[in-house]
Amino acid sequence: MKIGSPKEIKNQEFRVGLTPAGVQELVGKGHEVFIETNAGLKIGYDDAQYVDAGAKIVATPDDVFEAADLIVKVKEPQPVEIAKLQPKHTLFTYLHLAPDPEQSRGLMKSGATCIAYETVTDRAGRLPLLVPMSEVAGRLATQVGAQLLQINYGGPGVLLGGVTGTPSAKVTVIGGGISGTNAALMAIGLGADVTVLDRSTDRLRELHTILGAHAKLLYSTQAAVSEAVAESDLVIGAVLVPGAAAPRVVSKADIAAMKPGSAVVDIAIDQGGCFETSKPTSHAEPTFIVDGVTHYCVTNMPALAARTATQALSNVTLPFVHQLADLGADAAMAANPHLAAGLNVQGGKLTHPEVIKSLGFSE
Repeated sequence: MKIGSPKEIKNQEFRVGLTPAGVQELVGKGHEVFIETNAGLKIGYDDAQYVDAGAKIVATPDDVFEAADLIVKVKEPQPVEIAKLQPKHTLFTYLHLAPDPEQSRGLMKSGATCIAYETVTDRAGRLPLLVPMSEVAGRLATQVGAQLLQINYGGPGVLLGGVTGTPSAKVTVIGGGISGTNAALMAIGLGADVTVLDRSTDRLRELHTILGAHAKLLYSTQAAVSEAVAESDLVIGAVLVPGAAAPRVVSKADIAAMKPGSAVVDIAIDQGGCFETSKPTSHAEPTFIVDGVTHYCVTNMPALAARTATQALSNVTLPFVHQLADLGADAAMAANPHLAAGLNVQGGKLTHPEVIKSLGFSE
């Protein structure tokens, strides 16, 4: 199989689809790997390391797409990349199609087979390729939120953990999944007063084991969300419905009830966001203000820790890349129903039921 990994072009995106270690494994099994020059340079993977691993370095993204049949990326293809896709291609990357009809139509028109990391499952129905980036995003959300409360970032000058004789900041995490749990653990570690809300009583029991008495755990009703948000200095939205658009669990009225200078971080923005006031932002312009509340809604937050994120992502994607390369997309998905759950677009049509439901069209 001919496998290609282009340099990511989304704003401030320095992750890369394949590490040199991953390339070495694929080449060792007889596959050809094409890496765009300087694709991993910003995170310490230079062209020489890829060459030593057996890759062929090519000059442009056009060269990658022309040479390769399997394209391994990190973020959703941008319009100029979608234009390079052909029916021969299998695209393996994060897609997040549910809130993105333009990308969806572009991928359908390309004729390519598009498998999304975020809907690949495991035997327990979990999302193993989303887990490492959810861990990174959750931890970063607390770090970013702590900065947003500082004076130099426009905040009220509140230290997340306070100091002796002063109150800790109140942090509310909505959603107790992987990203929410990691956000809560970071906030607890910094000494914040933490509340976590989730709609699963089973998950709340698990969180009690994980977090102990260090966080207040609440069942997520609208009333509970509104009350917690109003009292918070920082709210982290970490709500996920696999494959579907995120529900808007925090209303504009809830935001307006927050203290001036408070902050919200929307980890769910890749799937449309879970705050009514959210809109996608970039690392170049990461924040905006609504009703005196600073909003951070960057759609590729893990890029802030690009090297760690690349290594963590490669750990979980590489086994699936091997399957796709060894068998081809159709045979690999026939052999592995968990990989097949990642299929979002094929033959010019949307295939994932939650994506179809969210977008309201299939072809």
